Amino acid sequence: MKKTILFSACVALSLALVACGGNANKKAAEEKAKAKAEKAEARKILPEYKVLDNPQVDLASFPKDKEGYYVIFDGKTLNGWRGYGKEAAPARWVVDDGAIKFNGSGGGEAQKGDGGDLIFAHKFKNFELELEWKVSKGGNSGILYLAQEVVSMKDGKEKLEPIYISSPEYQVLDNENHPDAKLGVDGNRQSASLYDMIPAVPQNAKPYGEWNKAKIMVYKGTVVHGQNDANVVEYHLWTPQWTEMLENSKFSPEKWPLAFTLLNNCGGDNHEGYIGLQDHGDDVWFRNIRVKVLE
Repeated sequence: MKKTILFSACVALSLALVACGGNANKKAAEEKAKAKAEKAEARKILPEYKVLDNPQVDLASFPKDKEGYYVIFDGKTLNGWRGYGKEAAPARWVVDDGAIKFNGSGGGEAQKGDGGDLIFAHKFKNFELELEWKVSKGGNSGILYLAQEVVSMKDGKEKLEPIYISSPEYQVLDNENHPDAKLGVDGNRQSASLYDMIPAVPQNAKPYGEWNKAKIMVYKGTVVHGQNDANVVEYHLWTPQWTEMLENSKFSPEKWPLAFTLLNNCGGDNHEGYIGLQDHGDDVWFRNIRVKVLE
């Protein structure tokens, strides 16, 4: 009798555990389906927007060096450069001792009045960009690529969206003194990182006030960031992995549907866009800027 009771109890317990496990699996499946549905719904909630098609400069009018790079900054003028969404370069962007300098406003990511991001007015598709940069103490900026000029519309009014809503960002930062260096995940907001997505490894940036070499290669979706003669980031655009990275970043479809949509199809249908230099409110310098077009 005792053996029968014990056996019955064990069977009952086993059935209960199976039921609990089944309920847990069912709940997990329901939560996964709900999350998927929320993402799909978020992607539908897009503001009306348009991509501006502004005139571009003729790249052939810029000199080529002996290595086949177009020299897109002559060290003396801002020829070929203009403000993002503007016809001319904002007044805070100047030429200083052979470098393009942004005179910081001290107001964080200002983007107003006589500031704003600077772009070279030609769209590149497959290319290799090389330049040097330095920042002031605690400085923050960025190098952007494949950027579009995007205007959203709400209640009949147009709003120029920030450049990074459509463009991957090569972070430019004083790692030792800017708080952004300690934010993000595993250092993915430090210098040369793909901002908020992939940390630069090794992290070999020089201190503020010293020149760093930057290199960005984009070729048929493969992107490489170089810093001070070392390749530190590699990733692949327009892939499931790229979409997943966006979904886990500040540009996810839930947090920022328009940014997710534009970045997921980075460069638009032609997979090409502008090179930009960011106004983040701090003093920053760029020099020796050259681009090789890759066929």
